[in-house]
This record gives sequence, C-alpha cells and structure tokens, in this order.
Amino acid sequence: MSVADERELQAGRGNDRIGTELVSETDTLRVWHLRLKPGERLPYHRHDRPYFWTVLTDGSGRSRYGDGRVADITYRAGDTKHFVLTPDTAFVHDLANTGESDLVFVTVEFKP
Repeated sequence: MSVADERELQAGRGNDRIGTELVSETDTLRVWHLRLKPGERLPYHRHDRPYFWTVLTDGSGRSRYGDGRVADITYRAGDTKHFVLTPDTAFVHDLANTGESDLVFVTVEFKP
C-alpha cells in the first residue's frame, strides 16, 4: 500500500460517510444513497453500526478493506445484505465501481 493509500485508510477510520448522499436522518437511523459512475470510487469509510444495503442496479465493484483484503463483487439489482456491527466489530473499506454502468445503492444505518 502506498503512503497516500495508507493516509487515506487512516482517515477512513474516522469517516462515517457511508454513501454519496445522506437523504434522511432521524434519532434512530440514517438513509444514504450511493451512486458511483464507472471508474468512480467511494473513499475509505467506517461501518460501526447495524445497517443494510440494497443495490438497485446490476454491476460490479471492488472493495479494499483495512485489514488488507480485496473483494471483487458482482451485484444484481435487488441484492440486499445486512450487517450487525458495533464499534468493537467495525470495519473500514472503500468501494470502486469496476463495471460499465452506474452502481446505485440505498443503505439504511441504525443509530444506537
């Protein structure tokens, strides 16, 4: 990992911006939209609360994780994944759109 990547990863540990647009927030949850054009990337960010995402488009992406893992993922519209996280089980990752069309998600994050 380059020095610049390492700096961004460290900054990501404090970044709880898990989408490209926060569209709703209450005392108990936040709703995010995430839209990445082909080749675009959401910077490193931290997940430390229960949340789920649903992808609205077919596509592919690559996530690099704070522990060094890299995951290439194929998404199908309607795929949904749920995570039960706490600050003790948090993870940091980025997401790049490696496909040829926009990658669009809705993510709901539950506040403690």
